[in-house]
Amino acid sequence: MTPSQPIRVMLVDDHMMVRRGLAIFLQVSDNLELVGEADSGEEAIALCARLLPDVILMDMVMPDMDGVTATRLIRQQFPTVQVIALTSFKEAGLVQSALQAGAIGYLLKDISADELARAIRSAHAGQTTLASEVTQGLVQAATRPTEPGADLTEREHEVLKLLVEGLNNTEIAEKLVVSPSTIKSHVSNILAKLDVTSRTEAAALAVRHHLVA
Repeated sequence: MTPSQPIRVMLVDDHMMVRRGLAIFLQVSDNLELVGEADSGEEAIALCARLLPDVILMDMVMPDMDGVTATRLIRQQFPTVQVIALTSFKEAGLVQSALQAGAIGYLLKDISADELARAIRSAHAGQTTLASEVTQGLVQAATRPTEPGADLTEREHEVLKLLVEGLNNTEIAEKLVVSPSTIKSHVSNILAKLDVTSRTEAAALAVRHHLVA
């Protein structure tokens, strides 16, 4: 690639307003070009096959296929495509899952435009960029007890208990008087922190290690 050719970027986020803001940022950034947008993990994989972008900005928490799974599949199928996790969640378990899936960076959505542009260029050059809060979280996680569930929040324990009881996201949301999308986020964090890939595994591990009363 010659220096005059822009870095081709694809956006993956289930929130249209987030994609719109990022699209505007890319349109005014030197040497960066928006080549496609997807609102789900499944669409991201299909679009990536057609576009083969240089860098993907990937949301982590989405309905159906989450960002970690989409990242893993894209990196397996299209190893030249770099993926940056761009999310609102900084839990160490989710960060570790994203990096293990092949993400080259992990950034939070409150990042400045200049920092995001630098991270995209770094990713294209094969260099990792982590948000400072994320790095701090990883250091803290390394010093925490290693027992499963030790880093679950009180609300995550509540969600896990209801999950073990067999409730689905909508039923849990009704019980806790929150939105189903909030519960989806909690469940995603729980799976990441327990290092499991399904609700069934999470429930089994919770029972086995007496994580719920």
